[in-house]
Amino acid sequence: MYDLDKGVVLQVGKGKGSEALVPFWKRIKINKVQIESVAIDMSPAYILSVKTNAPKATMVFDHFHIIKKLNETISKIRRDLYNKEKDKVIKKSLKGSRWLLLKNPENLNLEKGEDSRLEKVLETNTTLFYAYYLKEELRELWNQDNIRDASKLLKQWIEEANETEIPQLKKMVELLTKHKTGILNWYKCNISTGPLEGINNKIKTLKRQAYGYRDLDFFMLKIKAMHQDIYAKCG
Repeated sequence: MYDLDKGVVLQVGKGKGSEALVPFWKRIKINKVQIESVAIDMSPAYILSVKTNAPKATMVFDHFHIIKKLNETISKIRRDLYNKEKDKVIKKSLKGSRWLLLKNPENLNLEKGEDSRLEKVLETNTTLFYAYYLKEELRELWNQDNIRDASKLLKQWIEEANETEIPQLKKMVELLTKHKTGILNWYKCNISTGPLEGINNKIKTLKRQAYGYRDLDFFMLKIKAMHQDIYAKCG
């Protein structure tokens, strides 16, 4: 649990279930803290935990995780197509195309001809073409002028994804439809779990440098103290 305003780790829980949040909520209640907004992924356990313990808080589903879910969907579509494809030429173009499909267009390496390779893959497969197009369209959801425009774009995306009749995309439609309010809440509270992802990377580095920690409580104290080290370096 991370304070986005102060940039500090508030609590470190054991495990990934809602039970890991119990000590945190106890602290919140004891100190009578009012949480205004929460950036969270779409884990059912965490959603229920927030709704139960901070019912008035605005819940924002992080766009990083939404795009990650869609990228996983595209990867599965490509893998399924590759396994079913009989044409050796098309099969060869699908092989190794995963990162091309997941990369943002502006990050393609033109010198290595990644743009041409991607174009060839999309030209030979209609299913991947639609999936890629929808991935790029969804990225624009967080670039709209206001929540009204974003809502229109999301509604259009859901309709277009449904029309493709691609099973994997239909599952994505169900997910986005179910969590529509939390996704659009980004326009009410412009927060994300991005800073927390940065902390997670630092935690991995901390663990790697120490070759692991046998004392879990000590490891948790080291994690909580990370922000103090940052301030000390800043003077």
